[in-house]
Amino acid sequence: MAAAAPGGGWAAVCEKFRTARTLSAVESRKDPETEPYRSKYSARALLQEVKQLLSAAEEGGEARLLAVRRAVLEYELGVNHTDTEELSAGEEHLQRCTQLLEPHRLSPDCVSLYIQAQNNLGILWSERDEIKTAQTYLESAEALYNQYMKEDGNPPLDPSEHFMSEEEKLTDQERSKRFEKAYTHTLYYLAQVYQHLEMIEKAAQYCHTTLKRQLEYCGYYPVEWALNAATLSQYYLSKQCFMESRHCLAAASVIFSQAGQVPSAEDNETEQDQQDLRQRKAEIARCWIKYCLNLLQSARKLLEDNIGELDPDRQSELKAQRRKEEDEKEEGRKKAVLFGTSDICDSVLAMEEKVSSVYPLDFQEAREIFLVGQNYVQEAKEFFQVDGYVTDHIEIVQDHSALFKVLAFFEEDYERRCKMHKRRIDMLEPIYADLNPQYYLLISRQLQFELADTYYEMMDLKVAIGNRLEELDSHTIKKINSLAQLAIKYYELFLDSLRNPDKVFPEELEEDVLRPAMVAKFHIARLYGKLITSDSKKQLENMQTSLEYYTFLVDYCEKYPDAVRAVETELELSKEMVGLLPTRMERLRAKLCPFI
Repeated sequence: MAAAAPGGGWAAVCEKFRTARTLSAVESRKDPETEPYRSKYSARALLQEVKQLLSAAEEGGEARLLAVRRAVLEYELGVNHTDTEELSAGEEHLQRCTQLLEPHRLSPDCVSLYIQAQNNLGILWSERDEIKTAQTYLESAEALYNQYMKEDGNPPLDPSEHFMSEEEKLTDQERSKRFEKAYTHTLYYLAQVYQHLEMIEKAAQYCHTTLKRQLEYCGYYPVEWALNAATLSQYYLSKQCFMESRHCLAAASVIFSQAGQVPSAEDNETEQDQQDLRQRKAEIARCWIKYCLNLLQSARKLLEDNIGELDPDRQSELKAQRRKEEDEKEEGRKKAVLFGTSDICDSVLAMEEKVSSVYPLDFQEAREIFLVGQNYVQEAKEFFQVDGYVTDHIEIVQDHSALFKVLAFFEEDYERRCKMHKRRIDMLEPIYADLNPQYYLLISRQLQFELADTYYEMMDLKVAIGNRLEELDSHTIKKINSLAQLAIKYYELFLDSLRNPDKVFPEELEEDVLRPAMVAKFHIARLYGKLITSDSKKQLENMQTSLEYYTFLVDYCEKYPDAVRAVETELELSKEMVGLLPTRMERLRAKLCPFI
């Protein structure tokens, strides 16, 4: 072994190698901005020296041992060149590393190094945007790990051990930890590759496995881990897997809480670090908001009848079904997704118990989920304030409004339901009033439409309340008319936003605004029909306006048949009204005739 380093001894070679690694991993963090790679270049020079010493010793040394040591150096040089953005040189060194190891890649002294080289080749090709090539390298690394664990399974040597004395060698426990960490990296990069290739389900599966392994082997940064878990929760949400989504979010919140307890690389955290932490916390809160909102909205879809009201028979049926199924189903699924060690599990479980993962089937259950969502709205708004984060702030307020909207569905009392919609108006109108549509056209349109819809909903509720009275009083009539006119105002503002600079409404509507525009026209037609007046002339004018809007819908769909599928229900009712209204107007004119 001493023959490997004439003139300085093996210990000196090992020392050079160790210094090179320290320069790369530790000292490089302190490099000035003017020389960002100073330590990396110094490390490279040392690695080249070690390489020359090994070459000089090749004649006297054992060929296999020297080949593996050379492979370690090629790997370190490959990573070094990649770190300094010299990808072609990096690739050459990493390829030489794998070529040297190829005959022995399943040996305990080579397998970890080979997998790490494959990982780095995968990263390198990802950076070149050659995702398929990256996939090949990473899947090869994954297959090699599985084959080694099946055929051998003993903790393999860590690459650094090839430049250590016998007494410095690692314990089996440490070897295993490092080998598993390398494989966790393989899975982590594969998750990203599958995401790029839009293999979303596979990406989520690999992301989940990565997160579990990071906890198991304590190889994670709390903030990064929590954000990845929160992001994964949104995938499960899209699949309506609420239990899995909640578990990821609960774990994200628990692990994120460790971030304040872990000392940073430098003892004094900067204000920017604190700001970043606050932002990440708010981002996780936003994921919780989406969870609560989606759970409530999905329950609504299950429970609503064909006119959008709560179906009591369906409600009773689902309650009976839930009692029967839920316990055994949750127990079975939980085993597949559970994160972490027992102490973390306990904290996650306590977090999960704060909010349900099953569909709420009545107002009380819905309210509990709503309140959790509302708490996270306040938490998210603490960071995402309107000054500096206009878009984010408005999106959070829109989610808050949506929480009230879906909670109102579960409320049986029409007056209380009306008050919930009024809360939505109170939060949306001030934001809309302060918004410059020139810079925020899309958001402005969303708010116009939502405000119009909310007033429309309130008007319908006031009509339903009025229908229960023996006779409509003047206060109720005034309220119905006021709400209808406010709804018309915002629908018209939305439709005006579609006009060109010459104020001309488009001949043909873009696909993204087709349905909203047609629904706005349909609702305005209906609203004019709901206005209550004792003045027959005014009533006739309202009916004429109503007819014009219904006619627009019918004519547009005749001219552009592709639009029909976007507004089938509205079109059917519009055709009906276009047939009925002229007759009603004639009757009214006949009554007015003596006075005209």
